[in-house]
Amino acid sequence: MRGYNALKKYALAIASAATLDGASVDAQAAPAEELQAQIDRLNAQVVELARQQQAASARRVDDAVTSGATRGSFRLPGSLTSVTLGGYVKLDAVFSNPSAGVGSTADLFLQPGAIPVGPGAGDNERAQVKLGARETRLFAKTATPTAWGDLVTHVEGDFYGADGNESVSNSHGLRLRHAYGSLGGLLAGQTWTNFMDVPALPETLDFGGPVGQIFARQAQVRWTQAFPASGPLATGRWSVALENPESVITVPGGGTFRADDDRMPDATGQVVFDTSRGRLAVSALVRQVRADAKTPAVVDERVAAAVSLTALVPTIGKDDVRVLVSAGNGIGRYANGFFPDAVLGVDGVLRLPRQWAWYGAVRHVWRDGLRSSLVLSGAGERNPAGTPGTTNAATRSAHVNLVWTPVPNVDVGVELIHATRTTEDGQDGRLNRLQASAKYTF
Repeated sequence: MRGYNALKKYALAIASAATLDGASVDAQAAPAEELQAQIDRLNAQVVELARQQQAASARRVDDAVTSGATRGSFRLPGSLTSVTLGGYVKLDAVFSNPSAGVGSTADLFLQPGAIPVGPGAGDNERAQVKLGARETRLFAKTATPTAWGDLVTHVEGDFYGADGNESVSNSHGLRLRHAYGSLGGLLAGQTWTNFMDVPALPETLDFGGPVGQIFARQAQVRWTQAFPASGPLATGRWSVALENPESVITVPGGGTFRADDDRMPDATGQVVFDTSRGRLAVSALVRQVRADAKTPAVVDERVAAAVSLTALVPTIGKDDVRVLVSAGNGIGRYANGFFPDAVLGVDGVLRLPRQWAWYGAVRHVWRDGLRSSLVLSGAGERNPAGTPGTTNAATRSAHVNLVWTPVPNVDVGVELIHATRTTEDGQDGRLNRLQASAKYTF
């Protein structure tokens, strides 16, 4: 407004000067109404100049990068889209006795089925030291408000892809973790399975986590819907999903093969209750386990199912307890890769083992910036008659750690891991591991 008034005064001054200019004698003699018309035209020009000035100013503001709608985000110029970039850099130093990994994967305890079993097993892999930064993670998220709810996208990766050349460059490949979009309650893309309750996972420095956890990421279509709360229930929601199928079959004589002839997606469902006393989630899984292969020759299929119950309960101060119990004949590959999905008999018939998995974790905060977790976990299965002796039968693990956060976004810690594995023929093996980690989040 001040700019408009200044321009108006400037125009009036020009009009007044025109009446005194010797070159404007005709204007001095002009009738009053003609002079007024000149002033009106100048006023119109001033108004148009002011409008153009305001439009240019608005364009400059719209083209600027500003803070987004969520913490740590920024808004794309000329749009309502908020973008968040982040991740972390993590170094793991691992001392294993023996190692439960192979080559560049020895810095994580991801598959308890890799623990060597039997007399003298793993003797050539004892007292191994491994340093790695492959857990380092990068992500990009966007959020755009729409009439149908927020449009959200998320792309994330780490470096547990193709193995690099550890003798020179350690150039490990980028691996896709998450790639999905959601609009309102509809999600499509790759992310955590709907059979898994991510908030209830224990905190471990080891990337693999406890042996009994449900742990899988895969492509899916999911619908999530909140439902009204009442009584002690603070919030609640249910979700259903159709997810990518895969069948891992144990064959006669030992070993496994992946049957890529699945005809039905895995169906998952979950109901979450957030209450004044903690979080409770009930998850269910129904899937088709199918084999159609020439080697070994088999065409068979079965319907498998499983249920899982998780809880996260605050206790004293900032401490909490986390629990998971899962059971069924369809857990299979969803349990940290330990179980097969089915056992193929010499008669060419698929049989489904009965399986169970569990963990219990206590998280204690010693003081601000210093915390520990104790995690006990196990998994087992009852295999059908004729199962090869090398098939996994049971596993147990224990994690205990101490994590220090000296400043925000920096975690330094140490963790002890003990794990065991038993196969169908009664052979045993054990793993002891000491891990130190440094994590820098951005």
